[in-house]
Amino acid sequence: MALGDAILACLTERPMTGYELAKTFDNSLGFFWKANHQQIYRELTKLRDRGHIQGREVVQSGKPNKLVYTLTPEGRAALRHWGARPSSPASIKDDLLVRLYALDSVDIEPLRTDLMARLEYHRDRFARYERILNKRFPDGTAPPGDVGKLLGLRMGVRYERAVAEWCEEALDTLPASAKAASVTPIGGSRRGIKG
Repeated sequence: MALGDAILACLTERPMTGYELAKTFDNSLGFFWKANHQQIYRELTKLRDRGHIQGREVVQSGKPNKLVYTLTPEGRAALRHWGARPSSPASIKDDLLVRLYALDSVDIEPLRTDLMARLEYHRDRFARYERILNKRFPDGTAPPGDVGKLLGLRMGVRYERAVAEWCEEALDTLPASAKAASVTPIGGSRRGIKG
């Protein structure tokens, strides 16, 4: 998936300014696809050059004028084309997991501190997902146009919960000393973790 596809998906909800798109990335879609404000503005220019979106200038008194972006028929076709392609499962690139792989060769305390910070991060995201889910879908159902948003939020809740639980498990399993050779893994017997 490219950033442009994510922006086209955002614009299916309603016309938005670049600022509103950036806020949408910060507060919802950004849970699944990260982009900073500069990347979004650069991509808007590319999408406009391709004819996938159009910008309409809105005059404001006392403030600079703003551009409101909408999908063009070409943009909707591009989004349908992208939506018909098979998705690729996400791959994990996580330096924390690489450090755990080399557990016998790294200092435990910085790793423990990193895991505690990661645990708090995922607990916070879990709580945030739950608040959004309960606010937008209090009865657990969604109107037809929002079913995808409901399913995405449910996936986010489950993912953040699972990662937070894994962090707790990792913290409980880490050896007390600098060497992992003396630790007894979960389950009570020495064995390698295959993955």
